[in-house]
Amino acid sequence: MASPFRIIDTGVREGRANIAFDPALIELRQQDEVPDTIRFMRFPPTALIGRHQDLSREIDLAYCAADGVGVVRRVTGGGAIYLDEGQLGWELVFHRASLGIANLPDVAAAICNAAAAGLRKLGVAAKFRPRNDIEVDGRKISGTGGFFDGDILIYQGTVLVDMNPAQMVKALNIPAAKVAKHDLDTAEQRVVTLKELLGDAMPDMTAIKAALVDGFCEVLGIEAAAGEITAAEERLAQQYFDEEIGSDEFVSEIDNPGGGDALLEGSHTGLGGTINAYVKLEGPTLGILQRVLLTGDFFVTPPRVVFDLEAALAGTRLADLEAALTRFFADADIGMLSAGPEDFLAAINDALSQRESA
Repeated sequence: MASPFRIIDTGVREGRANIAFDPALIELRQQDEVPDTIRFMRFPPTALIGRHQDLSREIDLAYCAADGVGVVRRVTGGGAIYLDEGQLGWELVFHRASLGIANLPDVAAAICNAAAAGLRKLGVAAKFRPRNDIEVDGRKISGTGGFFDGDILIYQGTVLVDMNPAQMVKALNIPAAKVAKHDLDTAEQRVVTLKELLGDAMPDMTAIKAALVDGFCEVLGIEAAAGEITAAEERLAQQYFDEEIGSDEFVSEIDNPGGGDALLEGSHTGLGGTINAYVKLEGPTLGILQRVLLTGDFFVTPPRVVFDLEAALAGTRLADLEAALTRFFADADIGMLSAGPEDFLAAINDALSQRESA
């Protein structure tokens, strides 16, 4: 019998401190210093962008600064979300052998179905909607995402318990096309909370957490028991906060990459999300890719892969672009949830197609 997952709750923490706990937990699990873990967390008002997203494109920075909304970049991919104390964050950090499922898409589906099963215990008709949402009657109640770091997986999500959708819309720059895709008039209509669904019958946070744990245990075939946060986790989380995640430099690492430079811009939206490509050419006939910057709400694992891809493509002749990109993905050790080589190529080619109108 496998050891039970440890259940911990790190409470309401400032957004960057909350995210800094993630790599600490991953690193200590890799070292077998902590067991497989289910973690619950909550945030003060926070605009949280994915690892590869363009900060200014996704967040209304002026509104967040004026209204006291924290701005944070997480270590997982995916899209921008708004969080506050009325939402419950959850995540599983565990060894890939613990569930006996080898690939990330299957693990993601299993965990999302487990979370949906937990929410159904509360009396709502929650269902997993690929690629990474949990919905009730077509409205999003939970978004999820994760990645493998070696043999350790982090997979996380949120439950919209109660929130102010109007503030979410003000903090995030939500594309009109994303709203239209779901046949909704406003972004507020895209999401639904437990409070709206259950009214006065809504359970407290303790009951919601218990229902999710029950769903994880029943569907994933695991056991779980309450545990303690270790001093080593707190120390390492503080180190990650101080050295990287808590810094403005990390949050703004990708910010308006096309601004102030003669870059060609293109994008591609596939089943796995949107990829934006910013391309600069060089050479007498502009036939060499000097550099490319790639952003978006896609999931790629490990996250460092995108920066390695950008470096690998620098200096590539346009005639060799497809071969170079294919070779990179063939040689790299990558586990992907959503985006494939053809998606990145399509985004870059869309940018290159702008040469005629530039």
